[in-house]
Amino acid sequence: MALSGQAMISLRIPSYALYGEQHGGQQGGIAAGFAHIETIAARSSLHDWEIRPHRHADFVQVLLVHSGQARITFDGVEQALAGPLAVIVPAGVVHGFGFAADVVGHVVTLGADFLARAPAPADPLRRALTQGQAAPLEGAPARRAAWLAAEMLALQADHTTGDPLLLAMAETLARCVAQGAPDAGPAPDTRLDRFAQLVEVHFRSHRDLAFYASALGTTPRTLSRLTAARLGCSPMDVVHRRLAREAHRLLRYTNATAAQVAAELGFEDPSYFSRFYLRLTGRRPAQDRAGATQSALQGVGEPL
Repeated sequence: MALSGQAMISLRIPSYALYGEQHGGQQGGIAAGFAHIETIAARSSLHDWEIRPHRHADFVQVLLVHSGQARITFDGVEQALAGPLAVIVPAGVVHGFGFAADVVGHVVTLGADFLARAPAPADPLRRALTQGQAAPLEGAPARRAAWLAAEMLALQADHTTGDPLLLAMAETLARCVAQGAPDAGPAPDTRLDRFAQLVEVHFRSHRDLAFYASALGTTPRTLSRLTAARLGCSPMDVVHRRLAREAHRLLRYTNATAAQVAAELGFEDPSYFSRFYLRLTGRRPAQDRAGATQSALQGVGEPL
């Protein structure tokens, strides 16, 4: 099913390096060691303290609220929190913020290659950067994070410097914040990381179990056992949840019709897509169209 140019535009969720700005890396690959820090007020005050839903395809963000009220939206689920708190937004997650005018805090934006600083699957920093978090900060971690953010802001010459000291301080700050992340249970299996990467690349192509198993150099039975033991579901459940999550994002944050979303995600039959979406989310696509009330998307947004 071909989409018109107008329909293609309607399927685009705003994606930025820094909110409201296009960065050269968005088209040509970001420079290694990208790091940027600014106060919340520096950007939010220009937008009436409202950062509308968007995502960062190649960046992760760490939001520090030292004091004041914040309203946080992750993939359509909204919560109101008060500082001191820390929010980590993984690459690709649709998010938005609303702040009180007296809020005090910082926003740190880091290139996706920052994840290489946490190579071990069990590293709390890796879990926080890939799964995200929104958690209060108290006592020493809150004071330490505020100090580090202030030092980074003073050190920063520009947001593409790749300064080793700035990046080291960013890692220290992120690790300070990640210490407060909830325990994610047993250390992840590296095969699950590879599977997650494959799903991210191929979920629109509706590949079968044999494809994923072959790409991982294992058998369908072994992959099924792995996901059942670690995730409590089948490999294709993981793929279907990723499809449903992207469908939810496109329905909620663009003005695309259900038929256009279905075509964008590789469904040839809009009716089948509607049944698929209902089975995965418990709701019909029309219920999650742009402008719908807050969602309660369950079982779709869990990371690997």
